Amino acid sequence: MNLIKLISIDENSRIPKYQQIIDSIIHNISEGNLKMDEKIPSINVFSEEFYLSRDTVEKAYSILKERKIIVSIRGKGFYISRTKLISKINILFLINKLSSYKLRTYNYFINSIGANAHTDLHIYHCNEALFLNLIEKNKGAYDYFVIMPHFKTNDFKHISLTEKVIDALKLIPKEKLVILDNAKSVPNAKITQIYQDFENDIYDALNKGIAKIKKYKKIMLVYPKKAIYPYPKRILHGFRKFCVEHDLDFEVIEKIYQDMVIKKGDLFVTIEEEDLVNLVKQVREDEFKLGTDVGIISYNDTPLKELLGITVISTDFKVMGETAAKMILDKTNKKIKVPFNFIDRESL
Repeated sequence: MNLIKLISIDENSRIPKYQQIIDSIIHNISEGNLKMDEKIPSINVFSEEFYLSRDTVEKAYSILKERKIIVSIRGKGFYISRTKLISKINILFLINKLSSYKLRTYNYFINSIGANAHTDLHIYHCNEALFLNLIEKNKGAYDYFVIMPHFKTNDFKHISLTEKVIDALKLIPKEKLVILDNAKSVPNAKITQIYQDFENDIYDALNKGIAKIKKYKKIMLVYPKKAIYPYPKRILHGFRKFCVEHDLDFEVIEKIYQDMVIKKGDLFVTIEEEDLVNLVKQVREDEFKLGTDVGIISYNDTPLKELLGITVISTDFKVMGETAAKMILDKTNKKIKVPFNFIDRESL
């Protein structure tokens, strides 16, 4: 077959032979030597021609299949399935949930990384087993791994990293690993990190709005202690620290309850979108004036919150996504804290 003549395996190279196979096939696709739907040698033929173990070739083909560069058709063999998306940089982007602000970070990253990279997005739903499976399947298939680490315990509480996750991350070369959003307990300080400081971020942001916050009689943080996608306890710690320091009457509640008693002079800090929607509805039904009688501060900004005039405390997702892309492109290794802003609008 034509591919056999094009492939070259260097016995003296320190590059693993399975990786040499991957690189050679990708190079030949980019050079136009291999076309879409073109058949390539079977695993047995490839291993015999280059005196390689069957496992070596099988590993290379498995990674190429995972990247959707080749496809196997039962009873027929292996075929080239992708030519236009072959890129110099292949990135696996792992997020814990499909939220608007996670996707904004991802979109800013994609726009900044440019056309010279191909990024696969996967969502692991804060599930340790699903995350570990994704890492195991893909640990040799990508040039970079961009990860937002947030996990849940068996009782649906937040944990930054588990022992098994730490062990899995250690298998990824540190120069290939980029940690976004949550850098707490990351095992290697030399790993690229673009992160939030959840406790100090909420504390500092609320301090910026203290002049308006003080006009309210009581401040409530709506913090779900147990959730499908739990939030770091550091948010709760930072909120309490702020309230105690300013001698504010405060309360932590788990959600906005139906027909909840809302009083004039109440200020709410909401995290989940559903709680924000339910709260705004109740404020309107009780005929309170938002920003005068009752105040709302929401966690994490969105275009809709801006449109509705909702005051927010929020990470700069644009900076997070663009900085991650820039550090990959520049091949730099740094630890950077993302700006966290207090954005004052009509609801406060």
